Amino acid sequence: MKKTLGVFLSMFLVVGLLAACGTSNKGVKRASNEKNVLIMGTSADYPPFEYVKTEKSNNIIGFDVDLANALGKKLGYKIQVKDIDFSGLIQSLKSGEVDLVLAGMTPTPKRKKNVDFSDIYYTAKYEIISKKGSGINTLNDLKGKTVGVQLGSIQETKAQEINKTIPIKIENRNRIPDIIEEINAGRFDAAIIENTVAKGFLTKDTSLTGFEISDKADEAGSAIAFPKNSDLTSKFNNELKKMKKDGELNALIVKWFGGTVQQ
Repeated sequence: MKKTLGVFLSMFLVVGLLAACGTSNKGVKRASNEKNVLIMGTSADYPPFEYVKTEKSNNIIGFDVDLANALGKKLGYKIQVKDIDFSGLIQSLKSGEVDLVLAGMTPTPKRKKNVDFSDIYYTAKYEIISKKGSGINTLNDLKGKTVGVQLGSIQETKAQEINKTIPIKIENRNRIPDIIEEINAGRFDAAIIENTVAKGFLTKDTSLTGFEISDKADEAGSAIAFPKNSDLTSKFNNELKKMKKDGELNALIVKWFGGTVQQ
């Protein structure tokens, strides 16, 4: 009788533990437990989209942060920003660690299999960065060179595409500043970076030079990423369309890039 009772109690405890685990797993479907708070994932190494201006504070600032705050305010949400390596952002959405991602992310077919996207909110171009005097002035000059890209980025895909016709050695790093450091150290010959981001590094480091490479406009567009089937996607997209129409998005682009919206 005691043995039977012991077995029964053991089974009861196992069932209880499994139930608790199930409850815990459900909890991660929503990144924030606060009803009106959304956690935004980003990679804060990508000025002027998102970065930390350390001489002033440790706060993450930038175009994407301003855009998220503006959209959140219109929908009654407070936005909390979380810094994550770019290559881990999609997984952070899938696991429920964050509610949305703004990180200059391009809605590629591969990413669309895992998450949903808003409309494009900004379109940029690719830029090749290298040291002045390197002799790298065209794509063909990259032949046999070591080219740095951000891990998991659209620029990494672009490098793989280039490699099909112009043999290059592709190296990836998690953060853009790490790539720039590798160029300055002579370990990378060049890097592929988004032109609006490259502009800041070229201004800051006059030993670097760069040139843009043409591509299809929609291949380098940035969009907001959401978990699959999230009701936030349509809500944010509707407000994004309004911001485009009334000029509010254009004002943010002028603030951070000094340019205008590409139609």
